[in-house]
Amino acid sequence: MNFEISRTEDFNTINWSGGTSTQLYIYPAKSDYQQRDFAFRLSTATVEVEKSDFTSLPGVSRKIMILDGAIEIIHKNRYSKKLGKFDTDSFEGVWKTSSIGKCIDFNLMTRGTAKGEITALSIEKKQIVNLPLEKETDFLIGYIFSGEISLTINQKIHQLQQGNLLVITQFGSANLQLTGSRDSEVILSKITI
Repeated sequence: MNFEISRTEDFNTINWSGGTSTQLYIYPAKSDYQQRDFAFRLSTATVEVEKSDFTSLPGVSRKIMILDGAIEIIHKNRYSKKLGKFDTDSFEGVWKTSSIGKCIDFNLMTRGTAKGEITALSIEKKQIVNLPLEKETDFLIGYIFSGEISLTINQKIHQLQQGNLLVITQFGSANLQLTGSRDSEVILSKITI
């Protein structure tokens, strides 16, 4: 099993017309979001204006999850949907998409054969959660949105705090044990390439 832990200071945050965007992870590591040559990308964003338009991203499939706040996401000539905390929506980057409302969101972008799912996991203080590691998943990534958890890998305990990112690869079939050091919220991404 391979794993890496990234901390808040490792991430790059940029400004956009409606707020900020923080890239948490991009694969392959040498890919460039601006060049659109990635297989997948994870990021968070703040939406600080009441109405915003999403960047057109042809060839990119998107999944968005609201972490804080609420929005109405509008896909022109398709559908609109109200999203609150931990609600998700999946859509194509080529769609003309806008939103009304302010929020912090979590984004998974995939291209080519890459596919992924995002889910939220609430862990109470002292609660133990066992996560199965499925061999058909290439990446299991956990983003600590709030709180603090400990995880045991190879008999060694690692503390993960708010804003940390855990990336696990090459795990075969095994279980991962997470324990809440405090009440915590973790966003899990499972990605296949």
